[in-house]
Amino acid sequence: MIERFDTGARSSKIVKHNGVAYLTGQVAEGDTIQDQVRACLDNIDALLAKAGSSRENMLRVTIWLADMQDFEGLNEVWNAWVPAGHAPARACGEAKLARPALKVEFIVDAAYA
Repeated sequence: MIERFDTGARSSKIVKHNGVAYLTGQVAEGDTIQDQVRACLDNIDALLAKAGSSRENMLRVTIWLADMQDFEGLNEVWNAWVPAGHAPARACGEAKLARPALKVEFIVDAAYA
């Protein structure tokens, strides 16, 4: 069975299937990469909770940066947020994002009970 949460015309915020919760890409406003990363991670925490999961259950995270020069700033916030011993598989690359002000986008897949 497939469950969809907060489904709109273009996408669902969460899709759950076969023990995995797939979160829609998370972007956020903010002046610095750290501000945007913190806001995205707060959104991810809320979505994971709604899906019956948590950051300890993340399986894979894909991160797109508008500029790889922000890699260090991303990791500064990310490293403090990921629970010790529960780091997911992760990929990070550079991509043109939907709006010029956006610096980062996260795509998360997580197990749920």
